[in-house]
Amino acid sequence: MPWQDTPHSTPHDTPHTPRHDSAHRFAHEVPPLAGGPGGAPADSPPGPGRAERRRAAAKRGRRGRTTPGRASPRRRQGAQAAAVPARPSSRVEARRAARREAKAAKDTTGAVVGELFITLGVVMLLFVAYQLWWTNVLAGQETDQAKAKIEDTWAKGESKPDVFAPGEGFAIMYIPKLDVVVPVAEGISKPKVLDKGMVGHYGEGKLKTAMPSDKQGNFAVAGHRNTHGEPFRYINRLKPGDPIVVETQDAYYTYEMASILPQTAPSNISVIDPVPKGSGFTGPGRYITLTTCTPEFTSTYRMIVWGKLVEERPRSKGKPTALVG
Repeated sequence: MPWQDTPHSTPHDTPHTPRHDSAHRFAHEVPPLAGGPGGAPADSPPGPGRAERRRAAAKRGRRGRTTPGRASPRRRQGAQAAAVPARPSSRVEARRAARREAKAAKDTTGAVVGELFITLGVVMLLFVAYQLWWTNVLAGQETDQAKAKIEDTWAKGESKPDVFAPGEGFAIMYIPKLDVVVPVAEGISKPKVLDKGMVGHYGEGKLKTAMPSDKQGNFAVAGHRNTHGEPFRYINRLKPGDPIVVETQDAYYTYEMASILPQTAPSNISVIDPVPKGSGFTGPGRYITLTTCTPEFTSTYRMIVWGKLVEERPRSKGKPTALVG
């Protein structure tokens, strides 16, 4: 059917377009909805760009890192599991573990005991060194001072007392053969006399004996054989006739060794009697008795040496022959 002009149309108007042309144009201008009647699915939205992917990777890396010096949770769990000792899987392994623990305990105990023994040994060695060496050093200093004090008193010309006080020095003893020069003090106290390296005179109580100046009697003295100066260590080497000289403020008294008793009980005080038993002396006289401990380094018994006066020489006349030659 031919097209007809409408009353308002002009010769220049565009001819009427059929309805199907408008629908066709609309279809091209408006895209169909996703899944719409057009049948073509909607396109996926475009993925993230390269910059966004880098930022995401950096975030994932930060989440995966751990603080320096701290282990990750998984690592900490593994370390804790490793720190817990594994339980024995059988009785045999349990017994072995028990034996290992027992051996470790024994080793520790043995080490402690060994250290204690070593310490004890060192202490004992120090004590022995003190007894055998240092006490002699100290005694040497003490005897030097005592001897100087005695000689100073004599030089001043002070009158001697009738009785000397315990621990007071009053004489000097010489044993030339043994190279002994030692002060003699009153009493036999260990701390006051003997341990200071001096020789002590039996002058108290039941043990009181004569003085060198007495016209009759036994001048008895005691001295250490070992340690603390050990003045009588070698008196066992004396032979009959060997001189023993005692110097006092007024005179020199020279005795000659007469006899020796190698061993007797400490309770045997008859050896210091005015006429000592066992000495060989048969009557009153002017005697000297030296007493000391025996065997060496013990105090089980006593060794006794006796002598007899052979010369009394005033100090004003000089030293006796025994000290000059």
